[in-house]
Amino acid sequence: MKYIERAIDPLVRHTLDRGKSIFLFGARQTGKTTLVNRLDPQLTISFIRPDVRLRYEKSPALLQGEVEALAASPAGKLPLVVLDEVQKVPEIMDVVQDLIDRHVALFLLTGSSARKLRRHAQANLLPGRVTVLHLDPFGIKECPDENLDERLLDGSLPGIVGVRAPEDREQDLAAYVTTYLEEEIRAEAAVRHLGSFARFLELAAAESGGIVNLRKLASEIGVAHTTIGGYYQILEDCLIAERVEPLSASATRKKLTRSDRFLFFDLGVRRLAAREGRRIPRSQWGMLFEQFVGLELLRFFRSRQRAVKVRFWRDPDGPEVDWVLDCDGTYLPIEVKYTDSPDAGDARHLHCFLSEYPTFGQGYVVCRVPRKTKISDRVTALPWQTFLDDISMVTKATSG
Repeated sequence: MKYIERAIDPLVRHTLDRGKSIFLFGARQTGKTTLVNRLDPQLTISFIRPDVRLRYEKSPALLQGEVEALAASPAGKLPLVVLDEVQKVPEIMDVVQDLIDRHVALFLLTGSSARKLRRHAQANLLPGRVTVLHLDPFGIKECPDENLDERLLDGSLPGIVGVRAPEDREQDLAAYVTTYLEEEIRAEAAVRHLGSFARFLELAAAESGGIVNLRKLASEIGVAHTTIGGYYQILEDCLIAERVEPLSASATRKKLTRSDRFLFFDLGVRRLAAREGRRIPRSQWGMLFEQFVGLELLRFFRSRQRAVKVRFWRDPDGPEVDWVLDCDGTYLPIEVKYTDSPDAGDARHLHCFLSEYPTFGQGYVVCRVPRKTKISDRVTALPWQTFLDDISMVTKATSG
C-alpha cells in the first residue's frame, strides 16, 4: 500500500524546519511510525521493546552520549532523534530537555498515552520546548471512500483500511481490541479490578456518542460512580475516547444538558470493543453516522490547529443539535441524518438554535445527498463526502 499523505505532514515538516521539536500523540496503529520514518531520522529508539526500555530505565544518561556523538558529525544541521512510545520511560524526559535546551538535536517524541507521564511524579512534559501534535486514524480528506457503511462498521485505522476482505478486517480489529485495549491499557492504568474495567470498556463502547450517565453505569457494573469517572479518564489519557462538552449557556433555557459525551476514537474499534457483530440493526446506522461526522470534525480542526471547539446542544424537554462548532463564541450548528432525501423536518432544530444564539447565520444537515441541496433560507444539506469543505470555508475567517 503506497503512503497516503497525512493532514499533519506539512505541519510536521514546517515545525522541524524552524528548529522546533515535536511531541506526536496518537493511539496505537494510527500511523505514527510510518510518518516518522519518512522524515529520515538519524537515530530512532523504540521503547516498545522491553530490552531497550530496560537499558534506558537503568541509565537515562546513555541517551545523552549517543545524541552528542551524532551531533559531533559534520552533518551541517541538527540531527533528528525519534523516541517512540516515550511515555514508557518517563525518566528520559529530563535528558531530552537538556539536549533541546543546549541545541544539540531536534526530537520527535511519539506516544500513545500521556497517562504514565502525568502520573509519574517527576515526569517532564517539556512545556514550551515542543510543539504538541496529534495523529488520528484516516479522515475522509486523507483517504476518500464512497463506501460509507464500511467506514461506519470498520473505522479508518491505516492498517484496517488497506485490508480488503471483511473477515480479515474483523480479525485484525479483534486483535487490536484484545492486545491493546484489554491488555496494554489495563497494564498502563494499573486497574485493580480487571473484570469491572473489562465490563466498563464494553458498555462505554456500546454507549459511545451518548450522554454519559456515570451513576447508571456504576449501578450496572457494581462500582462507585467516581470509579466510572476514573475509567473514562483512562480512556481519554490513552487516546481511545474523545470528550465532547455541551453548549450549556442559554438566555431562554434552564434545562440544557450539562453532561459530556464520549466518542471512541475509531468506529471499528468501538464496534469490536462493544462485542457487536457486523449485522448492525438499521435503526442504529443513524447513531453511527452521527459519531462518524463528529469524529471527522474533531480530526479536521485538530490536524490543522484551528481554534474551533466541537460541542453539542441538547434540551431534554425540547430541541437538540448533534454538533455545534464554537468559533470563539460564534456558533455553527450541524445536524446529521442518515438519509438521502432531507426535508424541512430535519432542519427544525437548527432553526431553533439559529434564533437563540450568535451564529454564522446558517446551519447544515450532513447526510447522504449526492450534491449540496438547499432546505430553507438558512439551512443547507451537504454530502458527507465533501461537507468539510463548506464548513471549513465558513469558519476559516473566525478561527484563523
